[in-house]
Amino acid sequence: MTVTVRFAPSPTGFLHIGGARTALFNWLFARHHGGRFLLRIEDTDRQRSTQAAIDAIIDGLKWLGLDWDGDIVFQFVRSARHAEVARRLLAEGKAYCCYASPEELEQMRAEQKARGLPLRYDGRWRDRDPREAPPNVKPVIRLKAPRTGETVVEDRVQGRITVANEQLDDMVLLRADGTPTYMHSVVVDDIDMGITHVIRGSDHMTNTFRQVQLYRAIGAEPPQFAHIPLIHGADGAKLSKRHGALGVEAYRDMGYLPEAMRNYLLRLGWAHGDDEIIPTDQAVEWFDLGGVGQSPARFDFAKLDSVNAHYMREAPDARLAALMRPFLEKKRGKPIDPHGFARVLRGMPGLKPRAQTLVQLADIAAFYVADRPLPMDDKAQKLLTPEAKAMLGRLRSRLAGVTPWHEVAIEEAVRGFAEAEKLGLGKVAQPLRAALTGTTASPGIFEVMAVLGSEESLGRIADQAGG
Repeated sequence: MTVTVRFAPSPTGFLHIGGARTALFNWLFARHHGGRFLLRIEDTDRQRSTQAAIDAIIDGLKWLGLDWDGDIVFQFVRSARHAEVARRLLAEGKAYCCYASPEELEQMRAEQKARGLPLRYDGRWRDRDPREAPPNVKPVIRLKAPRTGETVVEDRVQGRITVANEQLDDMVLLRADGTPTYMHSVVVDDIDMGITHVIRGSDHMTNTFRQVQLYRAIGAEPPQFAHIPLIHGADGAKLSKRHGALGVEAYRDMGYLPEAMRNYLLRLGWAHGDDEIIPTDQAVEWFDLGGVGQSPARFDFAKLDSVNAHYMREAPDARLAALMRPFLEKKRGKPIDPHGFARVLRGMPGLKPRAQTLVQLADIAAFYVADRPLPMDDKAQKLLTPEAKAMLGRLRSRLAGVTPWHEVAIEEAVRGFAEAEKLGLGKVAQPLRAALTGTTASPGIFEVMAVLGSEESLGRIADQAGG
């Protein structure tokens, strides 16, 4: 058997974080078993489905690096196939026409509620002769579900789950206008696509029992199910926007790396011992459903930041600089010229350990491409007293003779100057840092000067020293 799984989002909004984790788990399961990962867009809700949402889902999966096999399947274009199966079940006596009007059904539910009964269809047309149907009424087609016994699901995550069939009702397969319902379409598509495992959120569990009944009515073996727990906020409450229930594109725009998101999402509900940092190739090797827990996972931005910081430190400097560039250009409000970008690239080893996201990295790197004279923040401005500026003027004269211009020679010159002036190194380095970066925090000051180059370094010092 070739393992075949699917990710089947409804294009009524962005690819949220829970959907992204479901996609990741399916993708890893398929890749671990050498199987197929299929993408199906469940666009049967024509009023709420949008092309923008479809594009966002596809872009989100591509950004995460979750490649699918074969062409995308769009559920709506398969409506005729779904209707065909429903009508076959009707012909085989496994489904029936229900002529109950919406008003009848509303009254039925009101009576059930008044009597404290579960709200479910009472089967009033299940065994009636269609010849008794009222004139000019188009029926729905309902599954003739078993009324006795029980439906059992051997879930790969939740274990054995049983429901009494008397608790389920006869679900609608085809609406009165001939369009198939979502519940029916999903089952027909999964059968036709050869899906062997359905990995999805535990909020779908109530659907599963009805769908298992439909599989069996159609004459197909149900796939193996794995219902993964939902994601909660760090406070244990249902995930909301304030917790991180955002679209995948929002995390991209906040400056997270796709490999960090994969690692973090993997650890939301799945574990391999105490391992926290799990590169994707290792995740493919290790992933199986046995590692999925039964309790809800908790989304924690602090942990995501920590994981992202790790992958930023590990990322090649050229790739990181290229990914950070749009954030830096947005901050500047204009493009970075090649000379400035080369300076940022040279400074990347000292910059990236200081940032947790690409946005932070852009903030930290901004001084490398800032226009002269540099804007000073409040702390830097306080350091640049008249005495400090005069000292910087004398230091500039000392630095002008440094050659070659590299960290060791620069440090030697600055230390020698501080000793000659009878000053502690900090009394020299802090005003110097302010003049070169406009801030009081940066990578090592000698590294910064080497990256800036002699002309830019001396020019920035002169801007603050007054000559």
